[in-house]
Amino acid sequence: MFIAEEDVFDPEEVRRLYGSVGWEGYAHDADRLVRGLRNSHLVVTARDGSGALLGLARTISDGEHIAYVQDLLVDPAHHRKGIGRALVEHLARRYAHCRFFLLSTDHESTPDGERNHAFYRSLGFLSYEEKGMSGFGLPLNRS
Repeated sequence: MFIAEEDVFDPEEVRRLYGSVGWEGYAHDADRLVRGLRNSHLVVTARDGSGALLGLARTISDGEHIAYVQDLLVDPAHHRKGIGRALVEHLARRYAHCRFFLLSTDHESTPDGERNHAFYRSLGFLSYEEKGMSGFGLPLNRS
């Protein structure tokens, strides 16, 4: 497995990866997905020896004070192989100088929530509440 920072994206390749994890909100428009990736502060990929895309993580950041992990996804066929961990650890090293290194994930009560929370805790993440913080979002009409 190879971890690399990338800034050129094949629309069909990234659409397939996002689709593999059920993120249809991203996957239904490959051109928009690629624009979003290009507008990210950093995109890190995991590829196998043949160059196949196994996983991806991207950040939104000012590069100095805060880094927000916007997406972390690994093709389900390659779960439990250390790919997600390697991607997050790469980002954590890259943004070690930042005051905040944050992400949001599904609530623990959701179908993937318990597994996601356990994964992030295994990497040393604390919930916002445990850090004395709160997170907020505006309700948006998603139709």
